[in-house]
Amino acid sequence: MSLDEPQRPPRQTRAPADGWDAVRRVLRPRRSRSQLIIGVLCALLGFAVVTQVHQTSETNLSGLTQDELVRILDEATDRADALSAEEADLQREREQLASGSDTRAAALAAAERNAAAQGILTGRLPATGPGVKITVSDPDGQVRPLTLLNMLEELRNAGAEAVSVNGVRVVASSSFTGSAGSVVLDEQLLEAPYLWEAIGDPDTIDTALGIPGGASAAVRRDGGHASVAKLDSVTITAVTRAADPRYATPVPASTP
Repeated sequence: MSLDEPQRPPRQTRAPADGWDAVRRVLRPRRSRSQLIIGVLCALLGFAVVTQVHQTSETNLSGLTQDELVRILDEATDRADALSAEEADLQREREQLASGSDTRAAALAAAERNAAAQGILTGRLPATGPGVKITVSDPDGQVRPLTLLNMLEELRNAGAEAVSVNGVRVVASSSFTGSAGSVVLDEQLLEAPYLWEAIGDPDTIDTALGIPGGASAAVRRDGGHASVAKLDSVTITAVTRAADPRYATPVPASTP
């Protein structure tokens, strides 16, 4: 080596990183500009969705009149009172069964009441009580099955406990099929006018059907007309037979 040649500094060797340092470097999050933009957009989207849902809920209520708001409150209050009364009945029934005094008679009476209630709700027994009769006319054959289904849902929401249409008992498994002007209820073709019988509180049912945009309005949009008659006594004689189970069988009683 000549004396005129510049001397290079000695090369510094780097100590090899241990295994944990390598793992930490791999797992260290790397934030890029695109990731920040995506995060901001997701936050804005979530805020917009929450705001829209909130505004929609307020709009649905703000669009109602004072009478409609009062009706909704009354329906909720009546439903709460009915549930409270049912709870009180069940509590008394439980106390009678647990008191030990004439337990057998109390259990038999409770079973009979339950069987009667279930028989009405499932359509196996005739029913009578206050309610309404509804006539749905369809002069042009344009009332759709969905429109009649919406009327059934309104009746149920208003507390109807037994319903029939043109002499066909409506139960939980009932369905409206077919097409406009050719509506089929549980495989039975219905002919207009559709005559409904429903047992429940007449005032509540009448108000529920007449709410703006409700069941009666839907009938009018289809070209039909719905009229409601409130009655002190409605008798529904049509019954249905529960289908035999295809797959379920009772669990055999365990032997001691």
